[in-house]
Amino acid sequence: MNAPHRWVLLAAALALSTPAMAATPAPTPGVVTGAPPARADFPVLSRPAPPSAHAPEAAMLAVAAVGNRLVAAGERGIVLLSDDGGATWRQARVPVSVSLTALQFVNGRTGWAVGHLGVVLRTDDGGESWRLQLDGIGAAEKAAASPAGAAGAARSGQSLLKDGPDKPFLDLHFANDKDGMVVGAYGLAFRTEDGGASWTSVMDALPNPDGLHLYGLRAGKGAGADDLYIVGEQGLMLRSTDRGRSFAPLDSPYAGSWFGLTVFDDGSLLAYGLKGNAYRSSDRGDHWEKVEMPSETGISAIAHSSGRTLAVDQAGAVLESRDAGRRFALVQRTGLPLTGAAFAGSASDGSRAVLSSLRGMAPLAPAP
Repeated sequence: MNAPHRWVLLAAALALSTPAMAATPAPTPGVVTGAPPARADFPVLSRPAPPSAHAPEAAMLAVAAVGNRLVAAGERGIVLLSDDGGATWRQARVPVSVSLTALQFVNGRTGWAVGHLGVVLRTDDGGESWRLQLDGIGAAEKAAASPAGAAGAARSGQSLLKDGPDKPFLDLHFANDKDGMVVGAYGLAFRTEDGGASWTSVMDALPNPDGLHLYGLRAGKGAGADDLYIVGEQGLMLRSTDRGRSFAPLDSPYAGSWFGLTVFDDGSLLAYGLKGNAYRSSDRGDHWEKVEMPSETGISAIAHSSGRTLAVDQAGAVLESRDAGRRFALVQRTGLPLTGAAFAGSASDGSRAVLSSLRGMAPLAPAP
């Protein structure tokens, strides 16, 4: 198993969230070293994110637009809110202090965030406050209690119980306020059909026998509206054509890690990952064409809105496309280790793009 390449980018946040855990050696996967870890061994699962006047300068790992609001998430459970296009930020109330890696809203009030130690959070007030719905210990218990006949899932659950909640969720997709799925390192995959009140392991249902890290999860659009895509390390690409009930592998045009996938309004796909690699598909992933990127650094995230697409990389470059990801041009070098981008308000206004980085939040400089 390769190291999870995306976590090279997030290493600072991981280091900041782990010292608060019990100082005991991590168990070897599959080897019993005593009683399974308990939540008491991981106080960050019940310790609220610390309020700080310097929160906007913290390592932030994701940002999303929710109507006219921006919501960002990052280290130590910090969630930031801005109602003025990113000019000022304030801190939300979060019940955990583990690093959060991704977030999504399905409307102006309801959204989810995922992160380290198998954490899943939900908000119903536009990000002002969050509540814990799942953690790595609960996820392991649910997988181990899989119904009769799901022997593989039960074995996976027993392994997770032995390991403890050491694996992060890395991405999520909710189709509405009920149906959602979360994925992460070492093949973690769970879904809910009741808005997160209960979760079911689907790890055994994915064609991922080596437990490769799952970095990106997106739904199709247009003719592929029932599709769901997962991308991950070692060129892993999976597609569901029945809204996530079953998945099949796709032929990947690249053997390295994919960090994410963008779906455009017409249903075309753009997969991106290590060393600036990006490929585009107009037939739901059956065939791919390479997109030449003006950067050879790993692409962290891509944001798209109203015909404008921004890609950001780990070296701080901001790339722009106006033709749904067919061609990109370099528009700015920020010098920041960028992790995400979002459009505040009108996407046609170049000054209203906001970037997240390991050094905090920053607006994209207006084009000259």
